[in-house]
Amino acid sequence: MMRHLPGAQGHVGLPDQRLLQAAFDSAGAGIYLTDCAGSITMVNRQAEALLDRPVAEMLGANAHDLLHRGADDGLTPHSTCRLMRVLEHGRPAARGEESTFLRGDGRLLPVSLSAAPILEGGQVLGLIVVFTDITERLDLSRQQADQLTMLEDFNARLTLVTEITTVLTQTLDVDEALQRLGRLIVPRLADWAVVDLRIDHDEVERVVVIPPADEAQGPPLPEPPSSLLARVLDRGETVLLGPDDMARKPDSGLAAAQRELFAARGTVSAIITPLRTQRQVLGALTVARTDLDRPFDATDVTLVTDIGRRAGLAVGNARLFGQQRQVAEMMQRHLLAPLPQMGHLQMAARYLPAPLGSQVGGDWYDAFLLPDGVPALVIGDVVGHDITAAAEMAQLRSMVRTLAWDRCVSPSLVVNRVDQAMSAVTDVPMATMIFARVEGPEGGPWQLCWSNAGHPPPLLVTPDGHARYLEQRQDLLLGLRMGIESARRDAVEPMPAGSTLVLYTDGLVESRGSDLATGLARLRGQAAAMAHRPLEDVCDEIVRRILPGTTDDVALLALRLPACGAGA
Repeated sequence: MMRHLPGAQGHVGLPDQRLLQAAFDSAGAGIYLTDCAGSITMVNRQAEALLDRPVAEMLGANAHDLLHRGADDGLTPHSTCRLMRVLEHGRPAARGEESTFLRGDGRLLPVSLSAAPILEGGQVLGLIVVFTDITERLDLSRQQADQLTMLEDFNARLTLVTEITTVLTQTLDVDEALQRLGRLIVPRLADWAVVDLRIDHDEVERVVVIPPADEAQGPPLPEPPSSLLARVLDRGETVLLGPDDMARKPDSGLAAAQRELFAARGTVSAIITPLRTQRQVLGALTVARTDLDRPFDATDVTLVTDIGRRAGLAVGNARLFGQQRQVAEMMQRHLLAPLPQMGHLQMAARYLPAPLGSQVGGDWYDAFLLPDGVPALVIGDVVGHDITAAAEMAQLRSMVRTLAWDRCVSPSLVVNRVDQAMSAVTDVPMATMIFARVEGPEGGPWQLCWSNAGHPPPLLVTPDGHARYLEQRQDLLLGLRMGIESARRDAVEPMPAGSTLVLYTDGLVESRGSDLATGLARLRGQAAAMAHRPLEDVCDEIVRRILPGTTDDVALLALRLPACGAGA
């Protein structure tokens, strides 16, 4: 029931007081009235319940002093109180304004309120305030804000993991991959990070420090003692260290080493996680924070553990690739025999493994004297780029030598015999090849007689710097077995004294983002510009300027004839 001070009815001036009381008590909101001085004159039952105050306590009390509070529980000055300004100026407050009332139990009640002056003849007699509890609405808003923050944080973590996965798979160089990893972690996840890789069972090498010692505040990080990472390296556990762990007096060698490490940069929270593959722990990732208000939590542990697992797989793959690449490259270089000494002829060769992947093994070159004393030159490329291709290349190279030596026949007949025998006695599926004879007496004149089985054309460079590709008689590659081997024919080209012949594989002129014509034009221009330079220098410059983006291995074989009469 509406309670009021004696005499307040006359101020309100309504003819039916019972109707007024019923209306106020039936309202679905708290209502109180004040006089012109701000003292409470009426209170309905909803206001009594919401404010947890007896009517007798509120009637006659100054509404501002009793109820009005800021969000920080402080009493707002009269001069800044919106409700007091309604009394002063006689203008209603905006509907739905949010404010805070002080309950009888000392708790703050967030409310949405509307206030209007009580006017009679243009004179402000008092104030009516209608308010509702918005605690649930604010709680829901906070929950929604918390959920949004959680989603944003989850998205940020997912983005970080995605970026880390990308950079770890973009390179097979261990140091480069770990440096990229560290630059992503700092400062987005941690204030500093280190990566330690296991050299053997008892030794650990610190390979990455982000930021480096000269960029970080404080002294450089100490070298990792073997005891520091024992739990991580030996047991494969992820370790979370909080502020209490940092401050605790060390009671073991491990704890002392940890304290030394973290004290170097004022660390208050850290996570150490293993870099592991399915079979072994390769090292450890340590991430740390220096802000007491932002320690790592269980969610961070899960994230860092996942990052460590991805980094471990990347390191393992890079090491495996390095081992495979080393074996394949060593095998291929061993199979590529040294060039023979041919007196009047100069020869030079280069081999470069592919920069990415296990792409080693398909390309080869060869040079040897035939039984009739004529130099033979061979350049070839077996389909495939791995250790299997290297083994198949070795088979094909040996077979070419054997068949060329067995009978002194024209290049096209040698290539035909190789094509016929390849599918029967080797595992080579397909290959390209040029087999050439450099014919002529030591003093010249000379000519090149060759057969091209689907290989990029030879490049002939004359002493005056004119370069052109020898594109006549381009025949099918080896291994197609289409029953037309007899269609192969020899091509013949005079070779001026002092000229240079360049044989090469397609890795020299092909790359992602550039077409073959561009690569061929570039090689021709380079060779023409260097026609006067020593042959070894020519080869060095050609391979140094290999097209960016090349993903294939490269073989290069060059021959230079003597000046006119110089070889006689």
